[in-house]
Amino acid sequence: MQQGDGTEAQVTWEDQQNINKFGRLNNRSHELDDEIKLAKEANESLEDAGNELILSDEDVVRFQIGEVFTHMPKDEVEDRLESMKEEAAKKLERLKEEKESILAQMDELKKILYGKFKDAINLEED
Repeated sequence: MQQGDGTEAQVTWEDQQNINKFGRLNNRSHELDDEIKLAKEANESLEDAGNELILSDEDVVRFQIGEVFTHMPKDEVEDRLESMKEEAAKKLERLKEEKESILAQMDELKKILYGKFKDAINLEED
């Protein structure tokens, strides 16, 4: 591989493994972006459902389980919504932590690869 200053940089097996790992991490980062977006939407939907439930003055409300609606006591639905919100918040937090970890690993690989190949390699997205 020829560097920008005209010198030749040899790509070793380890370098290729680092490049491949960076690519896998980059793909996972994009997947996580989509998963985080969906998790945020789910959190918002659960919050909206909780708000609608607060405004409801009925003792028995319809609650969707899978593809089926069932009539349930309002108190039980409130409890289920709270536990669903907690689970959704935990999932979102896990996804964000994984994203941070991946970005940190990618930064380390960038340092290694740019240190060796300078401007002969492009790891930035446009």
